[in-house]
Amino acid sequence: LSFAQQRLWFLSRLEERGGVYSLPVGLRLRGDLDVGALAAALADVAGRHEPLRTIFPEANGMASQRVLPAGEGPPLESAGVTGEEELSRLVRQAMGHGFDLAAEVPWRAHLFRLADREHVLLLVLHHIACDGWSLGPLARDLAKAYAAHRAGQAPSWPPLPVRYADYSLWQRNLLAGPAGRQQLEFWLEQLKELPERIELPRTGPLPAVAGHRSGATRLRIGADVHAGLARIAQATGASMFMVVQAALTALLSRLGAGTDIPVGVPVAGRVDAALDDLVGMFVNTLVLRTDVSGNPRFSELVGRARETSLAAFEHQDLPFEKLVEELNPARSLGWHPLV
Repeated sequence: LSFAQQRLWFLSRLEERGGVYSLPVGLRLRGDLDVGALAAALADVAGRHEPLRTIFPEANGMASQRVLPAGEGPPLESAGVTGEEELSRLVRQAMGHGFDLAAEVPWRAHLFRLADREHVLLLVLHHIACDGWSLGPLARDLAKAYAAHRAGQAPSWPPLPVRYADYSLWQRNLLAGPAGRQQLEFWLEQLKELPERIELPRTGPLPAVAGHRSGATRLRIGADVHAGLARIAQATGASMFMVVQAALTALLSRLGAGTDIPVGVPVAGRVDAALDDLVGMFVNTLVLRTDVSGNPRFSELVGRARETSLAAFEHQDLPFEKLVEELNPARSLGWHPLV
């Protein structure tokens, strides 16, 4: 397994909660639908992208990748739906159904029929086989394969330059060599004497186990504020991300988090252009540790965030779980390690 797959496999075993690590994608389809062409297109996409036909058998507490032969996609489960309320219920039900990674492929397809010319296609993918970036190539290849089958043809697309298994082997070899040791040394120095966790005001005690309950807050940033952020970025030679990263650390510090603030940031992990068109799990988490001490001006804080971010991006190949293993912080099911 790649380290990202290993992390997801371990978490799925640890929590065994249906749907927590699933990525749902819903598409509303209007017009004539050729269900046979859709099923064939799903099979073509699975044949092209090996993670979508990979199972993870376990032996002696360790999992491995077993890529199944090409030829079949996920079963296309169809159901007639009487209205939007029933559709919402069925979608939630499908999203909450977990995966047996050792025995079944890590994605499902559901087709809900609302009327003769109106359907909803719901794809539910386990995170072990897919990340946010993957949804682009997945959608493009599915659309191309469907159009080809509607025309009575097989899809024609250029072969992918590498397989996901190639990436897994490359990652293991890199980390076992001098480049991997250099990256590890960088992070061990960067995160020396890292605080166990930052304290923030809260209405009650931290839960013993994270509950995965969440909410959403909408925030609108007006054009004038955006223009001001852009001016700061330009003046400090930073990206918009670095400006917002500095603002976040300033806010956390004001809320009582102290002056040594490690924030976890997901990165795409596709460090080579050959990986851009693959469906698979590549995401890594970087620890961006910002020093807010000395009452710096905001421009100075942006400079610190810029320096920290650029160094982290230069050393982004070391998997987060490998770093956790090496640093061995206090563990808890109630909060994340390191960040």
